[in-house]
Amino acid sequence: MPEPIIDLRSDTVTRPTPAMLEAMFHARVGDDVYGEDPTVRELEEVAAARFGLEAGLFCPSGTMTNQIAIKAQTEPMTEVICDHTAHIYLWEVGGIAFNSSASVALLPGDRGRLTAAQVEAAIRDKNNVHYPPTRLVCLENTSNRGGGSCYSLEAIQEIAEVTRRHDLKLHLDGARVFNALVATGQKAEEYGQYFDSISVCLSKGLGTPVGSVLLGSKELIQKSKRIRKAMGGGMRQAGYLAAAGLYALEHNVERLADDHRRAQQLSATLAAQSYVTKVLPAETNLVIFRLADELPEKMFLQNLEEQGIRASSFGPQMIRFVTHLDFDDAMLQRVEAALAAMPVPA
Repeated sequence: MPEPIIDLRSDTVTRPTPAMLEAMFHARVGDDVYGEDPTVRELEEVAAARFGLEAGLFCPSGTMTNQIAIKAQTEPMTEVICDHTAHIYLWEVGGIAFNSSASVALLPGDRGRLTAAQVEAAIRDKNNVHYPPTRLVCLENTSNRGGGSCYSLEAIQEIAEVTRRHDLKLHLDGARVFNALVATGQKAEEYGQYFDSISVCLSKGLGTPVGSVLLGSKELIQKSKRIRKAMGGGMRQAGYLAAAGLYALEHNVERLADDHRRAQQLSATLAAQSYVTKVLPAETNLVIFRLADELPEKMFLQNLEEQGIRASSFGPQMIRFVTHLDFDDAMLQRVEAALAAMPVPA
């Protein structure tokens, strides 16, 4: 039998485990557009309570939860502050402009992480009619382009203090927030006191097939339901999907430490290779590295593909590996062997 494909392109490539499928199969369901799906309601309540917020809204994707949060907390001709590598800016199809008619102030953070001083300096004078007034600050934790970098709780506290002093809203793109929590030892319930809205993705590190949850106040979530409807995000018997989210929250959070351990081991292996010129610190489950010019990225990826290993190009000569629950220690050894034997043109 051929060895299984190793897919390190993303942590979205996982399949539901038999236990997760069993939970989905036995889910109690109803029409969620009517508010009658008990499993969706349970997921929303459980997720909100975990982060110390009042309510939740189950949506098909993290892009939708982010874009709903932005639209619900801005108005046309206002401005959103975020890092210049933020997912909401780079990889959501210009959604801020399309959905919210808002401007974006891009800041050069440290591997995707902003400081309170940066945020405060970027806030516009609301009395100057030439500027779009600042309305919302968005953080990303962990930062994708930052190689899975994490905010300290102190940095979050400082930014939250700035946003409150200036009467701004603070949103968290928490696509991989559980990776950050496991890596730092922070508590999810602490986040609710700092953020007005949090987007939590269930289909990345937690391994569900579909879905994200937007968390916030009851007032924000009620407003967000209307926006979700306009975006076509209302789902009917969505409890089958929500059951996977409930299972993941109960069973798939602490195991993220295994993904982080394997990412760190991959990082160390890569750092020892002569054809690798830089490896970003592997704080969580993302490993981003730069190849030397003599090894073109296409050649590197093709060599891995021929050995049944998939990875992603992340820019000129940049590669990303993402560890996940379908990547085990035996696969890790295969990848390390392939990296050590990588042919490099003279």
